[in-house]
Amino acid sequence: MTTTDPSLSEGRSQALGPGRSAAPAIGAWLPTWDLITTKNLEIRKRRGLIITVAVLIVAPTALVYSLRLLFHAVDPHSYGLAGDPALFSQSSNLIAEFGFIAAAALGAAAGTTDLSDGMFRHLVITGRSRLALYLARIPAGLAITVPLVALAFAINCLVTSYESPPPPTSVLLYGVNVPEHLGQAGLATWLLQHPQQAVNGLPLGPAATAPAQVRAAIGKNIASVYSAYVTDEISGSKPADNEMAKIGLWLELEVGIGFLVGLGFGALTGQRTTTTIVLIALEIIVTPLLARVQIPYFIDGQRLVIGVAMDQLRPAGLASGASAGGPGHLLFGGRGALGIPPMPTWAMISVIVGWIAGWSVIGAWQMMTRDA
Repeated sequence: MTTTDPSLSEGRSQALGPGRSAAPAIGAWLPTWDLITTKNLEIRKRRGLIITVAVLIVAPTALVYSLRLLFHAVDPHSYGLAGDPALFSQSSNLIAEFGFIAAAALGAAAGTTDLSDGMFRHLVITGRSRLALYLARIPAGLAITVPLVALAFAINCLVTSYESPPPPTSVLLYGVNVPEHLGQAGLATWLLQHPQQAVNGLPLGPAATAPAQVRAAIGKNIASVYSAYVTDEISGSKPADNEMAKIGLWLELEVGIGFLVGLGFGALTGQRTTTTIVLIALEIIVTPLLARVQIPYFIDGQRLVIGVAMDQLRPAGLASGASAGGPGHLLFGGRGALGIPPMPTWAMISVIVGWIAGWSVIGAWQMMTRDA
């Protein structure tokens, strides 16, 4: 009977053959592909949550356009084309609103699933890095939200591009037909060249009758008039392809931030329900109030809210309101629907990066220091 030295057998089994690479240490802080796919599978097993996320992100856009396409096919004389440019903006804003909430709920579930299932202690006992366990949840969750947002936005773009009415040749501003694609200076020049139309249509005040008074009224109100002009121009024509690309990237960033904040906040609290409720309140109550009402001596505090910074980053194709401080020079050519003066670009970027990095660090720290 032949026996083999166990030490030699073990050494041969652990030897690396040609083309083989060493497996990463189980305690490494960087998550492996297997760990990421495992976390992705754990999230997808929560079928009720995944269905809810898919419904919130995709269903509103798909349902609205399906009905509009159906009605137009049945009765084209009574129902116009489905791709209304104004509906494109509304649908995109709806994807952003519901997408943030859905992603935050998904992130809260991903950040608390090990605790709620009683698996956190067992994962720690295996010797895996707690930081790797946290970082693996980021690509695992984004792999779910990113395709859903892309699908919803693709539906929006396709219907708008191929089922929209012919673009208008002018902008209807307070009942006055004004040429398209004018800047603020160009709009002021055109109004000065057509004073009678400006007096009859634009809200320049009752005292604007004489030519000098008309010029003074136009110069005084040009910021608000131009904001209305931009809004009417956007709502009347479909965005260009490059503008659609900007909007799509902005939507992915909005939803990605929602997931990362939900993940970090969920890991911090350990409570999925509490985290979801707080972030829903932040999105639909706190952010709209702080973005539209200027609180004296607290404007810098309002600008620290992620929704306010993302609203300023909003691409021009989604602008739906005027800012009290004027449109401002914003990144990507955006003119957000802020009711407060816009912050400097560097401050806006700092707020966005701070929310992403801050909540990621907080969540990772909480998982690394939590008692098993």
